[in-house]
Amino acid sequence: MKTKLPVGVIGLGRMGQVYARHLATRVTQARIVAVADAMQERVQTFAAEFGIASWSTDYRDVLANKEIKAVFVISPTSTHREVVIAAAEAGKAIFCEKPVALTLADTDAMLTAIEKKGVMFQAGFMRRFDAGYVAAKKQIEAGVIGQPTTFKSIGRDPFCPDVAYADPHVSGGLILDMAIHDFDLGRWLMGAEVKRVHTEGGLLACPQLKAVGDIDNAVINMLFQGGALGNVEVSRNAFYGYDIRTEVLGTDGCLQIGYYRQTPLLLLNRQGISHDMVPYLMERFGEAYLAQTLDFVERVLEERPPAVGGFDARAALEIGLAATQSYAEARPVDLPLNSGL
Repeated sequence: MKTKLPVGVIGLGRMGQVYARHLATRVTQARIVAVADAMQERVQTFAAEFGIASWSTDYRDVLANKEIKAVFVISPTSTHREVVIAAAEAGKAIFCEKPVALTLADTDAMLTAIEKKGVMFQAGFMRRFDAGYVAAKKQIEAGVIGQPTTFKSIGRDPFCPDVAYADPHVSGGLILDMAIHDFDLGRWLMGAEVKRVHTEGGLLACPQLKAVGDIDNAVINMLFQGGALGNVEVSRNAFYGYDIRTEVLGTDGCLQIGYYRQTPLLLLNRQGISHDMVPYLMERFGEAYLAQTLDFVERVLEERPPAVGGFDARAALEIGLAATQSYAEARPVDLPLNSGL
């Protein structure tokens, strides 16, 4: 029987349960030893459902467990610095959901602790594990579309978020929370760093977000090192469905990633032709989350480096912070930023 990686999960909110359920039911190479969440009822219920003997409302109890070799940090972004540094000091391999932190200073402190202890660290950018994006990356590397020249990416959620979650002090705000995926894809698919960003945004469809100072729509133009161009749009009001699409134009062709229709069915009647729409996150990226989770577990077991490391996480965060600053100051912002941000 192959060795199973003993893991702990810290944070059992919406995304934490996605990872934890995959680990408990579909990633046969791992075994959940302990879970932690600040809400006792939630963590106790999850532990009972999946027969996990050890649970706690204090993440430090998970890190103190000597049996655990790796932890999944899926707690709120504002807690990542404290939890990740403690996990590194405990000698655990670490998977951390995006964004890894809300500031470059916090990120640098985390990465310093990780490097000092020599532990493996992987950041959660699940779109890199989606079949469409993986295929696009291979086509670009094979030169099928020539030299990439422009990058366009759309990320639209089908409803306004919970106000408490949207609070920039918790999530980082619309641009950092949502567009960070697109910023990571831009660097990855274009094979270049971002040199400058310019953002326009506004509160146009979710007036309740005014209470926490967030916006619901933004468009970010990007200039890559080497001269390639980029454009990212993020929105909270795609009430027709979950709309995630990316296009890379090259000197010899173009790649389009994403789709509208969830079910392979068209209705043709007097009103015309209609079909359903991708409902939300798990219908679109559920398999990508599974592939990402499995990838991390296998890399820890085989002692291989991470697929998406600390440098990648920091770079995507820096673009997000620059784009947020650009919106706030109504001007283009050059990278790199002051590392104290």
